[in-house]
Amino acid sequence: MKKHTNIQKNIDKYKDRSKPHDRYSSFDYCYNYFLKTKPKDITNNIEKSCLTLGFYLASWGMFRNSFLLDKSIKHYEPTVRYIASLDKKIWKIDVDKYTVENIEIILQIYKDLKEHIGVENKAHRTLITKIMLGVFGFIPAYDRNFLKTFGKIFKNKCSFTSVSKKSLICLKEFYDENNKIIDTISSKTFTTNFATGNKSKIKYPKAKIIDMYGFTKGMN
Repeated sequence: MKKHTNIQKNIDKYKDRSKPHDRYSSFDYCYNYFLKTKPKDITNNIEKSCLTLGFYLASWGMFRNSFLLDKSIKHYEPTVRYIASLDKKIWKIDVDKYTVENIEIILQIYKDLKEHIGVENKAHRTLITKIMLGVFGFIPAYDRNFLKTFGKIFKNKCSFTSVSKKSLICLKEFYDENNKIIDTISSKTFTTNFATGNKSKIKYPKAKIIDMYGFTKGMN
């Protein structure tokens, strides 16, 4: 697989739409919250936790033509309690650490989240990966734009139509081939702090950089 020289260009386009009030920053607020909040505080403040996750999903269009449109914020409680039950070490997983063990962890979390969110149809891939991206930051969201980009990159090898061991291995291959630019962008890209509107000290995960690339390029 060849290196992709337009990664920085597409990331810059994404960043142009990531000001504090832009919907792209909804990722920042969700990721910051679940990364930094202690499990007991996630459950003690369950309403805030559900609102944080729910608004992130709404902001990213996950209510459109979805069963979630008919649900209240209370619907997210089992999902949020599940998230709070997980070992905080999981937040250290990123695409550069896609070991056999970590891939199995990701696949298990995907399966568990499907059960807890209560998907009511087969169209769960985008929703569940969007949750995993916003909460853990260890996998891109397999949405339409991302599939368009990476389906072409891995043509005849991986379609990314499902979250599988094969698709995660392909993501690791893409990272390994482009790790210098992805690492550089990640090291210089910080989430926005909700309270201040300024940049925090929390770096964007490498998987989020790949997500930004796939999403933005897929819009072209």
